[in-house]
Amino acid sequence: MQLLSSAIGRKVVMAATGLFMLLFVIVHLLGNSTIFAGPNAINAYAEKLQSLGPFVWAFRLFLLFMLFFHVIYGILLTLENAAANPGKYAVKKMLKATFASETMIWTGLLLLAFIVYHLLQFTVRVTPDVVLGNDAKGRFDVYTMVAGSLKIAPIAMVYVAAMVTLFLHLSHGIQSIFQSAGLSNDKALPQYTVIGKLLAVIFLVGYSAIPVLILAGILAK
Repeated sequence: MQLLSSAIGRKVVMAATGLFMLLFVIVHLLGNSTIFAGPNAINAYAEKLQSLGPFVWAFRLFLLFMLFFHVIYGILLTLENAAANPGKYAVKKMLKATFASETMIWTGLLLLAFIVYHLLQFTVRVTPDVVLGNDAKGRFDVYTMVAGSLKIAPIAMVYVAAMVTLFLHLSHGIQSIFQSAGLSNDKALPQYTVIGKLLAVIFLVGYSAIPVLILAGILAK
């Protein structure tokens, strides 16, 4: 509790929860990329995940727990920084600030809204665009579900916009993980900045390729 009562402690919590979610973004991209190998690959991957049963739900609950604390402490730190904002540091702050760093709270909230929509669409499956059914092997047809939804231009554009938002959030957020964990210094910070931006670009291209190629009719049936 003493850890959470200090600004440094809250930043450590932000770094830890952010790291777990970053790892999920990596794993999720690898799983989603099976769609490039066709319907059989992604349907087999989805079936394998579902066969893990309670482990999948335990993992989802853990991620929800991490997301909750990341959002709560992200908002608290933003409010605290806005309240403090000493005048003597104003010039220094403006010199170091970037668009990504200045909009972290807004890109974070936009991503939260997208996560809710994404879960309602492809996990809970209650949005009207979702096509439900099984493939020829009797497996739930994830490929048709995803392709059917992302063939709709506005939905595909929502996904691309969300990935641009993710790019902005992570291009600053990844280097912040190292800083908050106390692993950064003047020499290492530029390297962490490059790593963060490179990973953010990979996520942007990797995730956005799916709706773009489906909308273009390359991945869709």
